[in-house]
Amino acid sequence: MSRPTKLDHGIDAWLAQHEGWVREGTQAIARTYKFPDFGSALGFVVRVGCLAEKQDHHPDIELSWGKVRVVWTTHDAGGITRLDIELASATDAIKG
Repeated sequence: MSRPTKLDHGIDAWLAQHEGWVREGTQAIARTYKFPDFGSALGFVVRVGCLAEKQDHHPDIELSWGKVRVVWTTHDAGGITRLDIELASATDAIKG
């Protein structure tokens, strides 16, 4: 499978349509999700981890009590790719 290339445009339009997602510098997109407790947050992290494994593309994840921060980027492409956008959307779907 070929790796995706860095997007030069379209990222800001996607961000405008997806509440909560922000640029993390120029090379990543990030969102923080809130949960009622640690167990719910941990369950979400496990589901995102399973998604990442299936796609062989892994986010940075920060887990704390009632909160999960997810950061998508494609390191080997040097920034945000279509895969990051697709998996950010899938991450939102997991949260529901």
